[in-house]
Amino acid sequence: MLIAASIVAVVAGYLLGSIPFGIVICRPLGKDPREHGSGRTGMSNVYRTAGAWPAAGTLAGDVLKATAAVWLARSLVADPSWQAWVVAATALAAILGHNYSLYLGFRGGAGASPNAGAMLAIDPLTFLVGGIVALGIWFGLRIAALATLSLSAIVLGGLLWRVFGQGWASGFLLYGVGQLLIVLWALRPNIARLLRGEERVIDLAATRGAADGPTPTTRGAIARSESPAGSDTHAHDQEEA
Repeated sequence: MLIAASIVAVVAGYLLGSIPFGIVICRPLGKDPREHGSGRTGMSNVYRTAGAWPAAGTLAGDVLKATAAVWLARSLVADPSWQAWVVAATALAAILGHNYSLYLGFRGGAGASPNAGAMLAIDPLTFLVGGIVALGIWFGLRIAALATLSLSAIVLGGLLWRVFGQGWASGFLLYGVGQLLIVLWALRPNIARLLRGEERVIDLAATRGAADGPTPTTRGAIARSESPAGSDTHAHDQEEA
């Protein structure tokens, strides 16, 4: 029974994570974030595609779907010796669902919003610290990938402190390490651009859409987009959560 409940929790976590709120919110507006910017479905690309309010709605939906997944895992598995592992696996499944949505041909975001949502349920203090830092970077430096990476690092640090400093169940380390690996994998192109000083920035001045022209970038990214090779790599230049 315990194993069956654990499997149900993890599968449900993936299915919840797969709900593409960026598409759900943009479609009635006649827009599709997969056709603009980085092609991802998370908050930042929804901002580029449809503006601030759709982006805020996408953020809320993507956060809360992972929170719901963790709550469901806790309700299904109450055994204290097993619960932390199931919660961790379910939260990771929610991020994987977000990044590789079953409903979008295994496309999606980069994992920041569901990562925050899982931490809202697991450790609200780390959620608060990570959220403040990530949003500060998003609005201040306007580099979505750096905000996502910063949140992921804070999540790992917070869970290491909880486990080794406060005696939390070691199962939470699975989530701390796993979420970082998922984010690093999703942001491989962005990390390379960050190291070259060429990562794109978010333009906070205008509503996004097909008529708005190319996404603002740093000089190096603009140069690549104007070269013949730029069109070949555009689909891989994926940036945000």
